[in-house]
Amino acid sequence: MSRLVVMQVLIIVAMAALPAVSKADDTYQVFILAGQSNMEGKASNELIEHQATDPATAEIFSAFRDGDKWAEREDVSIKFLNRHGPLTVGYGSPNKTGLELAFGTAMGEYYDEPVLLIKTAWGGHSLYQKFRSPSAGLPSDEVLQAELDKAQEKTKKENEKRNRNDPLPTMEQIKAEYGVSYRNMMTEVEETLKNADELFPQLKGKKPHIAGFVWFQGFNDMFGDYATQEYEQNMKFLIQDVRKAWDSPKLPVVIGALGQNGSKPAAENMKAIQDAQLAMNEVPEFAGNVKTIRTDVLVDKTAEEKFPTWKENFEEWKLVGSDRPYHYFGSAIWYTRIGNELAKTMLEMKGSR
Repeated sequence: MSRLVVMQVLIIVAMAALPAVSKADDTYQVFILAGQSNMEGKASNELIEHQATDPATAEIFSAFRDGDKWAEREDVSIKFLNRHGPLTVGYGSPNKTGLELAFGTAMGEYYDEPVLLIKTAWGGHSLYQKFRSPSAGLPSDEVLQAELDKAQEKTKKENEKRNRNDPLPTMEQIKAEYGVSYRNMMTEVEETLKNADELFPQLKGKKPHIAGFVWFQGFNDMFGDYATQEYEQNMKFLIQDVRKAWDSPKLPVVIGALGQNGSKPAAENMKAIQDAQLAMNEVPEFAGNVKTIRTDVLVDKTAEEKFPTWKENFEEWKLVGSDRPYHYFGSAIWYTRIGNELAKTMLEMKGSR
């Protein structure tokens, strides 16, 4: 199957009714990809290299190849913290790849203008705390005081255990952790766009247009006394705040719902986060411009089936997976499916506006 036909299978057939995108020589399209470790991307480059050359799976990755090598797209650039360049493999966690490869490829095929992906992702960061946006405010004084007491008690025990005299955490330090990743995300976007001419010479003289926001996060919000029950409201606040910050009241937003349960029913807290994310599909003000997709239904069943005995059959396992279930088995196929579905959903929303 040719590369063009593969792309039609992934995107074009599903969006045949979308209007053509006119060329604007003076702009480029910007997509913000935000979240925690699974937005970073955890499919090992060794695995994706194998599957891209294995006849049984090569077709899945053919859209990202240029002959026998990985394509480096001239029309799609990416910035992920201290790395930047043309879109290709390896823009996940070190020596890994994530959903950005499939998502960015789809955007590049769709737009005549250049595309820039800005990925702002940090493992282990919750929406309740670090990604908390301004409209959510701070938790109650009672909650903050309990957190401070716990942190101070922990430091005291560590000091006694290690014969140290580290200062006790302060309330200011406790409060500062709330929203730190949200603020870092905003700074990363601002700094990248300010320095785009230098980082990406092909964009010099062009103006950025923030075209969409992709959110793939939720695992750490399954833990704690308040995170799960506040997730739905905090998700609304996040969407509203990024739109306000980027002066785009109807900015298209696509959310990848927590899906590490795969083929199995989600457990209690995971289902609570899934339900909170899927609830965005029912918010009246978000109709037509915010969409949550399920990621569990995209599961790589081969990796899922082989994981329970991965230690005993490691040589077989490493040909299908490269990480734990909480990282979607490090499955290049699962991450690719997620990236494709997020892209398709994003473009469907744009086509309906």
